[in-house]
Amino acid sequence: MRALFVSALAAASLSLSGCVASVVKDVVTAPVKVASKAVDVATTSQSEADEKRGREIRKREERLGKLERTYDKQLAKCEDGDDGACDDARETYDEMQELLPTIPLERDD
Repeated sequence: MRALFVSALAAASLSLSGCVASVVKDVVTAPVKVASKAVDVATTSQSEADEKRGREIRKREERLGKLERTYDKQLAKCEDGDDGACDDARETYDEMQELLPTIPLERDD
């Protein structure tokens, strides 16, 4: 009977040793995994930064295009004698002038 108990205890200890080793490994490596994830979240790769900058530039270009279309319509109404449209055209033109320096110039090589 005692031999059966000892062999059962030995088998249990062998099977539990794998579980314990796995838990110990997880506990030991957890801080490293958390720290590396925090660094990854906190930093932005160059390609991510480039993509973000490209999106911002495209939004400004779209805004400028919309302002130009609005300005053309307002200018046409102004030329027809609408004083309110002339005031609106001046405001739109001023906004276009503020936006232009923020859009990079594309060179033809």
